[in-house]
Amino acid sequence: MPSVPLPPKESNLFKRILKCYEQKQYKNGLKFCKMILSNPKFAEHGETLAMKGLTLNCLGKKEEAYEFVRKGLRNDVKSHVCWHVYGLLQRSDKKYDEAIKCYRNALKLDKDNLQILRDLSLLQIQMRDLEGYRETRYQLLQLRPTQRASWIGYAIAYHLLKDYDMALKLLEEFRKTQQIPPNKIDYEYSELILYQNQVMREADLFQESLEHIETYEKQICDKLIVEEIKGEMLLKLGRLKEAGEVYKELIERNAENWYYYEGLEKSLQPSEKFRELMDKFLRVNFSKGCPPLFTTLKSLYYNPEKVSTIQELVTGYEASLRTCDLFGPCENGEREPPTTLLWVRYFLAQHFDKLGQCSLALDYINAAIASTPTLIELFYLKAKIYKHVGNLKEAAKWMDEAQSLDTADRFINSKCAKYMLRANMVKDAEEMCSKFTREGTSAMENLNEMQCMWFQTECAAAYQRLGKYGDALKKCHEVERHFFEITDDQFDFHTYCMRKMTLRAYVDLLRLEDVLRKHAFYFKAARSAIEIYLKLHDNPLTNESKEQEVNSENLSAKELKKMLSKQRRAQKKAKLEEERKHAERERQQKNQKKKRDEEEEETSGPREELVPEKLERAENPLEEAIKFLIPLKNLIGDNIDTHLLAFEIYFRKGKFLLMLQSVKRAFAINSNNPWLHECLIKFSKAVSDHSNLPEIVSKVLTQEMQKIFVNKNLESFNEEFLKHNATSIQHQLSGAKMMYFLDKSRQEKAIAVATRLDKNMRDKNVKTLTKVFEALLDGSFGSCHTQCEEYQAACHKLFPFTSAFMPATNEDDSGIASVNHTAINHDLLSNEI
Repeated sequence: MPSVPLPPKESNLFKRILKCYEQKQYKNGLKFCKMILSNPKFAEHGETLAMKGLTLNCLGKKEEAYEFVRKGLRNDVKSHVCWHVYGLLQRSDKKYDEAIKCYRNALKLDKDNLQILRDLSLLQIQMRDLEGYRETRYQLLQLRPTQRASWIGYAIAYHLLKDYDMALKLLEEFRKTQQIPPNKIDYEYSELILYQNQVMREADLFQESLEHIETYEKQICDKLIVEEIKGEMLLKLGRLKEAGEVYKELIERNAENWYYYEGLEKSLQPSEKFRELMDKFLRVNFSKGCPPLFTTLKSLYYNPEKVSTIQELVTGYEASLRTCDLFGPCENGEREPPTTLLWVRYFLAQHFDKLGQCSLALDYINAAIASTPTLIELFYLKAKIYKHVGNLKEAAKWMDEAQSLDTADRFINSKCAKYMLRANMVKDAEEMCSKFTREGTSAMENLNEMQCMWFQTECAAAYQRLGKYGDALKKCHEVERHFFEITDDQFDFHTYCMRKMTLRAYVDLLRLEDVLRKHAFYFKAARSAIEIYLKLHDNPLTNESKEQEVNSENLSAKELKKMLSKQRRAQKKAKLEEERKHAERERQQKNQKKKRDEEEEETSGPREELVPEKLERAENPLEEAIKFLIPLKNLIGDNIDTHLLAFEIYFRKGKFLLMLQSVKRAFAINSNNPWLHECLIKFSKAVSDHSNLPEIVSKVLTQEMQKIFVNKNLESFNEEFLKHNATSIQHQLSGAKMMYFLDKSRQEKAIAVATRLDKNMRDKNVKTLTKVFEALLDGSFGSCHTQCEEYQAACHKLFPFTSAFMPATNEDDSGIASVNHTAINHDLLSNEI
């Protein structure tokens, strides 16, 4: 039954409740609610109860809020206000699908309610229900045809649905209604014109776009974008000479924008006088001392001929400058200062590092450091070279040396922290970052607040290598939460951008949010989390104390006493750490409460605390892994690793059709991938081992696997793979692992295949050799201690600076035993800065 209608006095009080809610005067709102509800006649008034609940929610009292709103809805189920309020409550809890249902129920009772329609449209665009968004914006346009937001919102709906013709018609009709004199510059009108032009360009209306921008050029505030659009459209229309002139002017305006040079190159056609131009370019930059010179030229290194030309020129400069301070031995002219030779050596160190000739690179950088031991860039580069040869401890040491030369430089500080994390020096990295984080709080906590995801992804990888899976998962979940918050943060922009007419930026924001989890930070965090959950599924963590009790039976009295003493110290340390954490949590909670009380903002309540011990003992690790996998499958389907990670999860869950889907998608991307080869053989063997599969499933699997294996048995399939990839260490490793997997008696043969280092192998680098070494250690070939030592010695001859291949030191009983603590993250050996 609906609640009793309010008489004038109480009706005025209810209006004041609504006003207090809008003005965020929540405590006053509650007073007015009490004044109505204290009257026995209106104690069960549904809409007042609902508003009381909504107000309590804004004060952080979520449980009470739900109680009052649900009670109000039960008392007046036919009130659009109650349904609307329930929707707002669900929205504050991020339950957008449920909120949409509530709004729709509210609209059934009051179909032309503007506020409910606006709120519904916000949720529809947030959830990317573009068809529904278009319908709602059409209703708003019919109800308020004179409002600017009505036209703009409806046009944006068509734009996002790629109905460019309708979007342009609506925008043009709206533009005609704007009474802006031709000689007046109005920012919002300017943005409207530029947004129109963006829709034209996306619709491939190049001629129309050019004419449009030229027609309204005087009324556009952003003169730079006008020239950029002109250049782009002239190129599209094949008017190269005119485009070239535009891009020359743009380069004069901003010589650092690569986009302008690309446009100029397309308009002028490439020059053939490479050596002559490069010689002139290099001399000018070496003379004036330009540190980023190599970065500028790095894009040319795909071409061996150009690389050879650059090397010949620069090594010639180095030899001549060393003897006569001139670029050429037979040249006349003013002698070069000593800094020119310094920058030449700096360039050569980067050049040979890029080519993988690390010994030469170190020679040049050491010579440069000897001449100028106070230049940060030199130590930075030396650290980078050591990183590329796989000696991460040494790399961190030299990066620390670089940052010590300028402790106020945030960039070099961050780089040093990153290198420390890659060397598994987590505490040192945190201390390094603490120089630039907020005082009074731990660096780790502050970096999480600032959403510093490069640190968190690197930290997760370090913890993963150290076997601290709970800490690693905590970092992965923190990154995932950041992406959720970024997605949620767009909500406020749905109304703001249309009000401020920043339409181009708004559409760009929506498109960015649609592919947000494509970002490398998310992929790194998700991959680490999936790998850890897979490991935890294969080897669940057990109660350590029980293990120690069992082990203590075999210990002598002296050893037992020593072990118990060690346990007590560990327990005391753990207790102190727990007390510190508890005090820190209490302090955080107090600060959060104080902040809530001060700001009186809508909150969604405190999130569940991420506890490492709880995370690493998840009840169902595979289900947790799937949560990280789903965004990868939706957004990064073109990366083969996505599907191979999916296979590893479904393989353990025994989901044969999903395994098939994963390998088929991976096969379509790269049928010769080494990891895929391992997955195919494991999948095929699993299918043959399961004779009790449903008939229809078995039939589908047989048909699809036939397309891949083509009547070959697994041994033949593997031998053909090895033969086809005879010069690739990565492929030989995967083939050898599968050889041992299929037949344990072929261990010697498999190890011989995996450890081949003859001159024909084309990927004989630190990254691939480390992968082989780790496979020998992790049991992929069974027990093979002797072969490990032999392979380590052979690799050490090839790469004497790589820590993983260095022989045992006095500190370690075995070099092999220490390798797991300095395992090289394969992503770190790329030539990224």
